[in-house]
Amino acid sequence: MNIPVWVNGELLDPRQAVVSVFDHGLMVGDGVFETVKIVHGRSFALTRHLDRLKLSAQRMDLPEPDVDAIAEGVEKLLAAAPGWPLGRIRITYTSGPGPLGSDRGDQGTTSVVIVDEQKPFPATAAVTVVPWPRNERGALAGVKSTSYGDNAKALAYAKARGGGEAVFGNLAGDLCEGTGSNVFLVRDGRLLTPTLASGCLAGVTRALVLEWCGGEEADVPLSALYEAEEAFLTSTTRDVQPIRLVDDRALPVAPGPVTTEAMRVFAERSAADVDP
Repeated sequence: MNIPVWVNGELLDPRQAVVSVFDHGLMVGDGVFETVKIVHGRSFALTRHLDRLKLSAQRMDLPEPDVDAIAEGVEKLLAAAPGWPLGRIRITYTSGPGPLGSDRGDQGTTSVVIVDEQKPFPATAAVTVVPWPRNERGALAGVKSTSYGDNAKALAYAKARGGGEAVFGNLAGDLCEGTGSNVFLVRDGRLLTPTLASGCLAGVTRALVLEWCGGEEADVPLSALYEAEEAFLTSTTRDVQPIRLVDDRALPVAPGPVTTEAMRVFAERSAADVDP
């Protein structure tokens, strides 16, 4: 099935869809994006994702995206797509064509929406801690920007060592996040996740787990992940995924009782409301 793509308000055949080679999203990573889950043909938490798209654009000093038009584009693509059990929507918004440098152009922004099937993640995760820290004081800290080169390098590093996700510490030596996930751990019986001040992304699934399952935001040393009683990753396409291995160290149980309860509550609540 040839599913169209949405570019700047137009539905196009993927073979005909083009973006300028001068687009700064391509040239210098000057853009923001969102990944939204599709469940049986319906988007999940689309409002929260579009709100975060606007916030990311604001923090990068980009013009405010037309999220109503983007939402309309999403609905048109979902209507054209098969009812996959699990899929993903990719929304990309850039500063548009510009000169051959960091200066932005004045030809307008670029908005793209694509949908595709998503394969389920493994039942448990092996994570690899990478040697490069997140800069929690950087201009892009906590922004879901298209500047993902460090994530691509980190994930390749993890996969070369048998991991399915890479985990970053930050400059302070605290636990931060994964390349496309947030991290929760159980320590002394408490469910904890790094604060946003750690430099991690304000994940939509992270926020829902905190709202629905409880837990605390706290800065914890990176070493705490190795010593956790249990731990899990959260992300849009993996929901709650237990961590069984941190580098070569097996956690005591995966999933443990706290993780199991979080998985149960998240599954029930998300099934009851597709736009919480």
